[in-house]
Amino acid sequence: MNESIRKVQFQLEEQLPEVIEWRRYLHQHPELSFQEKKTSQFILNELKKLPLDIKENVGGYGIVATLRGKSVGPVVAFRADFDALPIQDLKDVAYKSKNDGISHACGHDGHSAALLGFAKVLSKFKEQLHGAIVFIFQPAEELPPGGAKFMIEEGALEGVDVIFGAHLDTSEPTGTISIGAGYQMAAVDRFKITLQGLGGHGARPHETKDAIVLGSKIISDLQQIVSRRIDPFSPAVVTVGIFQSGSAFNIIADSAVIEGTVRTMTNDVRTKIQEEIELIVSKAAEGAHATYDLEYINGYPALYNHPVESELVTQLASDLQVKALQPVMGAEDFSYYLLERPGTYFRVGAHNEQESTQFSHHHPKFDFDEKALLNMQQMFLKIAAHYVLKEEEVHA
Repeated sequence: MNESIRKVQFQLEEQLPEVIEWRRYLHQHPELSFQEKKTSQFILNELKKLPLDIKENVGGYGIVATLRGKSVGPVVAFRADFDALPIQDLKDVAYKSKNDGISHACGHDGHSAALLGFAKVLSKFKEQLHGAIVFIFQPAEELPPGGAKFMIEEGALEGVDVIFGAHLDTSEPTGTISIGAGYQMAAVDRFKITLQGLGGHGARPHETKDAIVLGSKIISDLQQIVSRRIDPFSPAVVTVGIFQSGSAFNIIADSAVIEGTVRTMTNDVRTKIQEEIELIVSKAAEGAHATYDLEYINGYPALYNHPVESELVTQLASDLQVKALQPVMGAEDFSYYLLERPGTYFRVGAHNEQESTQFSHHHPKFDFDEKALLNMQQMFLKIAAHYVLKEEEVHA
């Protein structure tokens, strides 16, 4: 590590107690997606103490804060999300959620606290920067259509050359960085099929158009899309999560509702599965002499980590344990940023030997090793230094 980065890192280390304090405050006051007014205001109040150009209410409650150096150069963006989940906090800690039925069960409180602290420390080195750093604080990652899309539409990436994002990960130990190039997270779409048949008495089925039988056939046929219509080397998942129909044991149902998700890694497979679903539903309904309505909603696109930036993170994380990030079929709206700009998204290990830090994300007892916040900041620092921080000029 060169001396200039060490000087900034020392201040990050000294600041860690304050970052933890911010994180715990946010943890106690979680807000759901698209409702994060107080969370946004808390972050904004701290940012206004710094020499930043600030845009608030970007795409909702989003904030874009820019730290401009003394000369023109690359513009590097970092993003943190700050929404919580509709999950009861069951932890027994002093900073337990005070909002009933809502908790930061995915670490977004940590993301925002870490980026806020990074902004505060780096602001002290404003005159040594050759370029600019953009700090993006984003609402509504957890709930489609997501906050990223709206922030981009309102100019969050204007002037940005490259963007980076990170996520705390309690499945890996503190001190690890997981990174991979290419498609790393899936596109996720949802569908709702409403079937209309003709109900009647169970003793006279020949006078009916059984919506349950029709729905069962459709569900069975949907499971053949991935196994018989998609290349086995192309990841895809079709999941039916809801099948609602019927009102009594001896009545043939006149209607049914089927809801589910489609997860894919590439646009061609994404399009093909939608077409297959439409074909299956239309032909099945026609054969049953029933009618249908198909609502198909495109959600987040697949997350593609650009190779150059992914390799950069791998090299910069050499003093930590670097792990190859395996693609998963979960979704993340950071993918929208990576459609617009080169960049990458990596994971920061966040569990230690304490059982309290080893629960999975979205668990009611979710928590993490707060030392991981410093690791996240150190990675942000190394990335920023690579682009805009000149080592021979850092004197603070």
